[in-house]
Amino acid sequence: MTAQARVLVVDDSATMRGLITAILESDPAVTVVGQAADAMQARQAIKDLDPDVVTLDIEMPNMNGLDFLEKIMRLRPMPVIMVSTLTHKGAEASIAALEIGAFDCVGKPLPGDPHPFSDLAEKVKAAARSQRKFIISGNKAATPTPANSNTSDYRAGRKIVAIGASTGGVEALIAVLQKFPANCPPTVITQHMPPTFTKSFAERLNRLCAPTVSEAVDGARLEIGKVYLAPGGDRHLTVANPSAPCCRLVERGPVNGHRPSVDVLFDSVAELAGRNAVGVILTGMGRDGASGLLKMRHAGARTFGQNEKTCIVYGMPRVAHELGAVETQLPLSSIGEEVLKSTTARREGSE
Repeated sequence: MTAQARVLVVDDSATMRGLITAILESDPAVTVVGQAADAMQARQAIKDLDPDVVTLDIEMPNMNGLDFLEKIMRLRPMPVIMVSTLTHKGAEASIAALEIGAFDCVGKPLPGDPHPFSDLAEKVKAAARSQRKFIISGNKAATPTPANSNTSDYRAGRKIVAIGASTGGVEALIAVLQKFPANCPPTVITQHMPPTFTKSFAERLNRLCAPTVSEAVDGARLEIGKVYLAPGGDRHLTVANPSAPCCRLVERGPVNGHRPSVDVLFDSVAELAGRNAVGVILTGMGRDGASGLLKMRHAGARTFGQNEKTCIVYGMPRVAHELGAVETQLPLSSIGEEVLKSTTARREGSE
């Protein structure tokens, strides 16, 4: 029998605590062992109840969720899922929480939402199963890494880079993109994230990394030195137009339960670029991106997957590896450098 995921629910709203508890306990594999209205109550409850996972509100009285998360990660590291309002401010705080070490973030439902917290139980169970070493990252990503200085002689070739990520992707993408120089190859990314979060995440990446990072817009030309992040919402990011490659945002139903979907992006890159592409699949729940990465490899692209040891959730990379889609598995710290080696103009000249 599968072990129960034991959860502590922390939110200053009794109504929200009740809703989260009801949603979680509708899953037979999840047990809510306690509730807390603020950080002081939560601190004592963690000591008394020893939960596997904490759901934590960001906006709370006395001590906000980010400050409390920092203390948890420093004093008693454990999986924490942040619960945020779906606002620009909430999105910025959520991105900060993921950098500090939160397992994942979910948005609070809007009025009239027929399926509030639809994926919360699955995320809680994944968090409980995770073998991640929860350590505080603090401001480790606040400045570009020294690796950027080692790529001053990099010359981009004709290749396009496509990256897919989900749970744990914020930290992973920062780690990869901080290895990229300002003249990096054109890079397209699908990261599973609530609609209001992707703009803040793109802005955060743009501040931390040497290339120009922005949310993708329909028709944007793929250019050297630019990174395009799929906007969350009702469209998928694809690439199109062989003579002048560009981003296309297409309306289509969810694929693998996601919109935007990594598979949709990878499929389009395989068709457009073939061997002139590099695919990367990073940490995440589920299987999105695995079949698309296989199509990329069959089309001649180089393909890399994050290894199990460095994944927060070894889901998407595991499925891709088992399908034979991953040419090489690598620790997170090596992926950025390998992508650059695979896209440099000098390498292309030797092919």
